[in-house]
Amino acid sequence: MKRSYFALPYTVWMAILIFAPMLLILFYAFTDESAAGGVVFTLTNIIEAFDPLFTGVLLRSVWLAFVATAICLLLGYPVAYMLARSKSKNVTSLLVLFILPMWMNFLLRTYAWLVLLDNNGLLNSLFALLGLDKVQLLYNQNAVVLGMVYNFLPFMVLPIHSVLVKIDKYQIEAAEDLGADSLTVFRKVIFPLSVPGVITGIMMVFVPAITTFAISRLLGGSQFMLFGDLIENQFIFVQNWHFGSALSLIMLVLVLVSLALTNKFDKAEDGGRLW
Repeated sequence: MKRSYFALPYTVWMAILIFAPMLLILFYAFTDESAAGGVVFTLTNIIEAFDPLFTGVLLRSVWLAFVATAICLLLGYPVAYMLARSKSKNVTSLLVLFILPMWMNFLLRTYAWLVLLDNNGLLNSLFALLGLDKVQLLYNQNAVVLGMVYNFLPFMVLPIHSVLVKIDKYQIEAAEDLGADSLTVFRKVIFPLSVPGVITGIMMVFVPAITTFAISRLLGGSQFMLFGDLIENQFIFVQNWHFGSALSLIMLVLVLVSLALTNKFDKAEDGGRLW
């Protein structure tokens, strides 16, 4: 039996759950219902999707996803570095504790922040006990970014950690023997070798952050909408699958461009790979 036959179930799985939905999105994006009840080819949905109102929501989504990704990188790299360099026997336990919240349902983790950030929540109750005024912590972009960072931070830490632990210690020792101090070793050896993990982490955080809708709905409220919320509203509430597909197509192209850029940069750093 040819080995390619073993890939048949996966090929069928991809055809049903990936390629077929994409083809449906393309079909609905470039069609609309005619007055006679049929379907006609049109570019109206695509043109309307570039209305300043919708592009403004898209730019806001890109910006918040960028901010959340940058914060995850600033927080996640030191954590991954400390876990990778630690010689403690409890490193595995610490790593498990770090990813433990991921075992909980995504919506439940986000709902938990409502209890903490609400006007009558734990944080504002603590402020009241300290004699401080209540602070509006919910239903703004800061709360949305906080939710993104909390939910997606492990996706930044794990890829970076997996690369850092594979760095050959003899390369570090060689740099130290040549007179490099700790900062130079990190700048010239460790960080360049960890770039593939950084790029993977950026991709794994940015893509779900830019497409999220549950976080913005719960923590941002009805007054704060991201592009994912806009797409969901078109499919679920407005029932306009054609325009919703046009918006989804724009999002899909944006995600593919992001993946292409990160992949191109990753190939440029391919000389630092350890595998």
